[in-house]
Amino acid sequence: MTSTLTTATDRTVDLGPAAELVSKEEGHRQPLAPEFVSADDFSPLEVAYDFGRVRREDIESGPANIWRYKKLLPVPSNVERIPNTEPGFTRLVRADRLAKELGLKRVWVKDDTGNPTHSFKDRVVAVALAAAREFGFDTLACPSTGNLANAVAAAAARAGWRSVVLIPSSLERAKILTTAVYDGALIAVDGNYDDVNRLATELAAEHESWAFVNVNVRPYYSEGSKTLGYEVAEQLGWRLPEQIVVPIASGSQLTKVDKGFRELGELGLVEPSPYTVFGAQAAGCSPVSTAFRSGHDVVQPVKPDTIARSLAIGNPADGPYVLDTVRRTGGAIEDVTDDEVREGIRLLARTEGIFTETAGGVTVATAKKLAEAGTLDPDAETVLLITGDGLKTLDALEDHIGPKATVPPSAAAVGEVLGE
Repeated sequence: MTSTLTTATDRTVDLGPAAELVSKEEGHRQPLAPEFVSADDFSPLEVAYDFGRVRREDIESGPANIWRYKKLLPVPSNVERIPNTEPGFTRLVRADRLAKELGLKRVWVKDDTGNPTHSFKDRVVAVALAAAREFGFDTLACPSTGNLANAVAAAAARAGWRSVVLIPSSLERAKILTTAVYDGALIAVDGNYDDVNRLATELAAEHESWAFVNVNVRPYYSEGSKTLGYEVAEQLGWRLPEQIVVPIASGSQLTKVDKGFRELGELGLVEPSPYTVFGAQAAGCSPVSTAFRSGHDVVQPVKPDTIARSLAIGNPADGPYVLDTVRRTGGAIEDVTDDEVREGIRLLARTEGIFTETAGGVTVATAKKLAEAGTLDPDAETVLLITGDGLKTLDALEDHIGPKATVPPSAAAVGEVLGE
């Protein structure tokens, strides 16, 4: 499917080093445009670049957000001067206590809860909005499992754009409220995410001035995930980790982190050392891990049933490419139960003081499962991607944790509870 937005194609767009779009299956090339599927082989389109020379010092002198990497992204050369939410450059936490619990030598947590709307989605939306502005769109839109809804509504508000956000009506209450507060057009749909996504594709064809960040401008949107890989490498002192565990929803984040690592190596910004990519899914929505275990190249859609709603995409668009990436790097894909997800949330909180949403619980629990099975190398430096804040998914824990006790206001009562 393509967009025919005439205002976009009637003028030259400034998308920095972005040179053209290329199809992922057969490599067909075409000019930059708000299109996401190749008309030649019907595979997804992604951005190809002419980077030129990029130096570490150019990046290090940039702002403390994703625009320090603007020479590696499909965004205008003046992107940092246009009102935006300025996401990125979140902390990389050395997690020694978590490493000990997992039986691993060294673990780092990439903590993306510090983004403006408290998830990594601020990264991809910022890039999508920058591209959408160049193509002449005037409305920012999306189908979402929650975090993207927050990010789109906030980014549109900051830019002075209209937003249209579609969500499953069963979405967590916290994510509904933290989208509605920006006062855009928030529309709940009776159905799961895959139903909402199909509706968004229909609407994108009918409304030529609407930029659906993960539909008609998806090639640009997905490039924002590369910045997670860039930041990890820079924060490690310009080197690649040996292992990384990434949660899987559509699968785009995992493939783009890998793309970011490879680009850094090709540009000489890091030593192109080997690394292994591991994928994490919830058992209630695990089409990619199922395909991996079965040795299949095709990902069969499933109906999601999991507390990890931000990962509940039953028909992941990038599933086959996740399989390719994980197999090429010698990794694995595993899934974990809802109870394991809750324990993953609590494990990260009690060892490192980081409260993650259910997607992060999936990442931590999967790392634990892979470590116990001997699939993760215990001596290799490992990075876990924590992509959202636990305050977004309180309902997953509310019936499982709480006060140790309720006591009268006396020191003796407190001492009794503490066994003192």
